Amino acid sequence: MTMQNLLVELFVEELPPKALKNLGESFAATLSESLKTQGLTNAQSITTSFASPRRLAVHITQVAPAAADKAIQQKLMPVSVALTADGVATPALLKKLTSLGLTEQALPQLKRAPDGKTEALFLDIQVAGVTLAEGLQKALDETLSKLPIPKVMSYQLNDGWSSVNFVRPAHGLVALHGASIVQISVLGLAAGRTTQGHRFEARQPQIDIKDADSYASQLENEGAVLASFAARRNEIARQLHNAATQEDLQPITDEALLDEVTALVERPNVLTCQFEKEFLEVPAECLILTMKANQKYFPLLDATGKLTHKFLVVSNIRPTDASRVIQGNERVVRPRLADAKFFFDEDRKHTLMSRLTKLSKVVYHNQLGSQLDRVERVRSLAKLIGTQLGKDTDAKADQAAQIAKADLVTDMVGEFPELQGIMGRYYALADGLDNEVAEAIREQYLPRGAGDELPVTSTGMALAIAEKLETLCGIFAVGQKPTGTKDPFGLRRAAIGLLRILIERKLPLNLSALIEHALQQQPLQVKSDVAAEVYDYIMERLRGYYLEGSTHLAITTEMFDAVLANRPTSPLDFDTRLRALDGFLKLSDAQALAAANKRINNILKKTDAANTGVQPECFVENAERSLFEQLQNAEADTAPLFAAGNYQAALTRLALLRASVDQFFDSVMVMADDLKVRQNRLALLSRLRSVFLKVADLSCLPG
Repeated sequence: MTMQNLLVELFVEELPPKALKNLGESFAATLSESLKTQGLTNAQSITTSFASPRRLAVHITQVAPAAADKAIQQKLMPVSVALTADGVATPALLKKLTSLGLTEQALPQLKRAPDGKTEALFLDIQVAGVTLAEGLQKALDETLSKLPIPKVMSYQLNDGWSSVNFVRPAHGLVALHGASIVQISVLGLAAGRTTQGHRFEARQPQIDIKDADSYASQLENEGAVLASFAARRNEIARQLHNAATQEDLQPITDEALLDEVTALVERPNVLTCQFEKEFLEVPAECLILTMKANQKYFPLLDATGKLTHKFLVVSNIRPTDASRVIQGNERVVRPRLADAKFFFDEDRKHTLMSRLTKLSKVVYHNQLGSQLDRVERVRSLAKLIGTQLGKDTDAKADQAAQIAKADLVTDMVGEFPELQGIMGRYYALADGLDNEVAEAIREQYLPRGAGDELPVTSTGMALAIAEKLETLCGIFAVGQKPTGTKDPFGLRRAAIGLLRILIERKLPLNLSALIEHALQQQPLQVKSDVAAEVYDYIMERLRGYYLEGSTHLAITTEMFDAVLANRPTSPLDFDTRLRALDGFLKLSDAQALAAANKRINNILKKTDAANTGVQPECFVENAERSLFEQLQNAEADTAPLFAAGNYQAALTRLALLRASVDQFFDSVMVMADDLKVRQNRLALLSRLRSVFLKVADLSCLPG
């Protein structure tokens, strides 16, 4: 059986650029996996993906023309149905054999084997392997059905009657096994070897692919197309770097933009353009956003990271004289920048305070009122947080919260919603407000995503916490908490951002009290269990924060549950407890003490007699007296440590109880016949457990 390399290409109209990378990867991976499942490839087969604006393709090495035959055991029917009590074949069995092209002569070949609770007859048969045409047809159909298409469109085929659904109209299908065409069809197209190159710069309108291995080189040489997404992306990055270096500048780093531009061009050509320096008076964020979002340009920065008046364009053509392309792009960007400058100049004619009345007309939520209503709720919460943070933060937090949303009704943010907060800072500075107040307006939205920066100013921290917590409490109050993967209000991001600020900025705030306060401000009757729901939701996000490795600690779900059992009110305190527990578990006595706590917990769950205090006069065994004395000493030693929140030192001290605890369980029968003795021993265990519970519930740990 001759193994040859396989190429499959689907030639289509321009694919959605933001989806192209995923489409290409899915096309190659799904088709390759399907062929592997059908036995048409082997462990040495290598899959290479291709994706350009007008094609999805895959190249797979060592593909067989047909899968090998394989032996399978086919179930026929239960023995009770197939054979009589005397072991004679029933008409039902004979009919089944006939349908398989067999006669009574095949009866000796049948095997009896258990099938669940019954016994059945099985037949060993040889199944012919699928041909490549059959297997590839199945694989391609499966691949197209599983493509992560953002939006399907329906279009008519050439016959004028039929229509199909796909991401974009398809116009060509190539399927080559070596140099031979594989006879398959999809989307009304029959496979061949003909494809098309670049719309304008290909040597000829159509390209006949010689064999599977010449695909990429023919497209590049004859079609002026870099078919590989990865190769095209690397080429663009190389050209961007070289063009910027020639200007002694550096291009802005934006991986998503690089992916999108890679999906827009087939023959990249980076050109350097510029705009009038007067536009640099506009905040750099505005200029950068309009160039990136609207034009897909790469702004250039100087050595200090400051925006310059030059930018890079990734063209899809390579003319001998590129001056007209450069001039065209410079002409196109000018009105965009002029709009940004106009918005900036006009917005500064009105103070942020003067815009507050307009917020009353901006609906935040139909049950939660306007943005102005929300501003007042955030103000109340921010002022409370600011008071707890100290350093006169309450007054600044109140002032920042009052105008934090005013930029939502500016022209600039109306055009570019991504600039909310950023423009608020600029306009606050233009109004002559305190620098920290202005910075807090920007910091209220931080962190915007995973790994993003956190607020630095105390005012910014207070406002960011208030903004996120008010969102969480408001949406939970109206009963629209996230379900499954749906999170339209971004509550998961808000919760994680809130936790990161509290923990990483080491703010010892009482989250439970803040939740209660935020819920009291809501303009509707809040159910009694909502506060617990909000707390639990935030704690589940905290679980992910640790288990997903954000802290670089080896935290397990059992460790997290051990701390959560106490429902700490402060996430920072939660973090301190968890880190202390992590350190404790590295001690040699930790596992034994965890097992002892589990044993104590199991004993105490079966009785309520442990509620009485410990009575030393009721001790009978030396082991229980010794444990009590050691426990008293430990309580005295750890009291100041617990008061200071030094859980690590407290657990280290409690670990010294291990010998006394072991001796107690080795020598003492807890459930003694004498009621007073039994109750006293249970009380002792309850007291022992309670001292560990001041940090975490060790019974949750394995041991």
